[in-house]
Amino acid sequence: MQNTLFFYLALLLVILFLVMLARRLKISYPIVLVLGGLLLSFIPGLPVIRVEPELIFLLFLPPLLYEAAWYTSWKEFWKWRRVIGSFAFLIVILTASVIAFISHALIPGFTLALGFLLGAIISPPDAVSATSVLKDVSVPKRIVSVLEGESLLNDASSLIVFRFALTAVVSGSFVMHEAITSFLVVIIMGTLTGLGVALVFYAIHRWLPTTPSMDTVLTFMAPYVMYLTAEKFHFSGVLAVVSGGLFLSHHSHTILSHLSRLRGANVWATVGFALNGFIFMLIGLQLPVIVQQLGDYTSLSEAIKYGLLISLVVIITRLLCCFGASLFTRFISRYITTADNNPGWRGPLIVGWAGMRGVVSLASALAIPLVLSNGEAFPQRNLILFITFTVILVTLVFQGLTLPLVIRWVNPPDTDYPLSLPEQDLKVRKKLKNAALTLIQQKYATHVAENELIKSLKQRLQSDLAFLDHFQKPETGNTWVDANVENYREIMADILTHERHLLHQINKKAEVDEEIVRKHLTLLDLEEEKLRQQFEND
Repeated sequence: MQNTLFFYLALLLVILFLVMLARRLKISYPIVLVLGGLLLSFIPGLPVIRVEPELIFLLFLPPLLYEAAWYTSWKEFWKWRRVIGSFAFLIVILTASVIAFISHALIPGFTLALGFLLGAIISPPDAVSATSVLKDVSVPKRIVSVLEGESLLNDASSLIVFRFALTAVVSGSFVMHEAITSFLVVIIMGTLTGLGVALVFYAIHRWLPTTPSMDTVLTFMAPYVMYLTAEKFHFSGVLAVVSGGLFLSHHSHTILSHLSRLRGANVWATVGFALNGFIFMLIGLQLPVIVQQLGDYTSLSEAIKYGLLISLVVIITRLLCCFGASLFTRFISRYITTADNNPGWRGPLIVGWAGMRGVVSLASALAIPLVLSNGEAFPQRNLILFITFTVILVTLVFQGLTLPLVIRWVNPPDTDYPLSLPEQDLKVRKKLKNAALTLIQQKYATHVAENELIKSLKQRLQSDLAFLDHFQKPETGNTWVDANVENYREIMADILTHERHLLHQINKKAEVDEEIVRKHLTLLDLEEEKLRQQFEND
């Protein structure tokens, strides 16, 4: 037990070192972690780590999906809902179909059912890889929004197709109308289950006397309860977590205190980083296990050939689907209102090239049973696993390393917002200061004359506005040591609440990026906590 613990602690240190190396080299850390795990797997005497699919689906997947849903911009998600929906469902199904027919024609003994099984496994791209690459390059917000939104849903659609394909292989039969009906039931009921569980947690946060620590624990319980409840009834646990996470995230400003939001964000960031680090490291460490399981049924050279060809099919299919979606948008925009009537070719090329595969694909492949219900070995299981690993490695390393080059070559114009991010930031800051100053003048005019602190606050707000007019950062951090401290604190708290409400009103409009709003919400939370700490010290 102690040796196992020591090994995983050492592995965590290696992960931290590799992430630091990735930051120094300015390379996406999932790429470095996978390659690092691949190199570690060749070290003699290193314990063989076998990834258990149940561990990925039950331990890793719910919190990672929940964190992604929590920090997804609902405004952007709804704006690009049609594109996200088509990528997450239609393109996943289309990709699985293309891979099914290609693999059936390419690989001897590969049935269509096995082809659909392989297609379902490798059809969903991994968002962590793509967003990690995009952090270091300038790219329009719409591309990030589409990739993040797609990743929230494509795991669900691929796992549902995987479930039906697995049933077809085991039973030897497939009824189309029954599959379509089951597909819709799984999606709809999974979403409703997640919303139902989210309402329970909403009530707990909103009306029970929770503390920040309790709120943080509840946020970790929520995704597991959502996932397990949905899977218990054979619905989509992924969609349950996504729908519930989006709902609770949208209402977080009303159900969580400022301190709960601050502490929760810090804890989730740390846990999410650790989980993602372990996942990508484990992908690389699986090479010896996968090669060993390949056995004598297929030679290693043939397996590599099949893996590279399927990887090429995956890349080309996604690119064609992205360009096809762009052309369809131009056509359908004549009849319905779309977020962008002419997507062009630059954005679709970037989205298409950002189709790196990840751990969900590997976990799905490992979840294939070893034997059929009649006791026979599952056909082509080891080859499917090897092809999956090859596709992950090729797309993650090749596309991941070249994606920044593609973005710089394409140089897509950013037309999502009329103002640049600094200009949006300055505009929001001016609105907040003007709102606070108006509130003081209208509601606390008598206090300005009686309380020097309130008078100083008004002057500071006026001074802040003057600084903002000259594009200078406002100064903060006054010290309160007067007898009117209580009065000042109440008014300051009212101002912060007023500003927070205004930010949510601003966020409903399309002129400001939600990241700017989130930034100022965090600053208000910090200001409120600083105010509380200062008065406690006094």
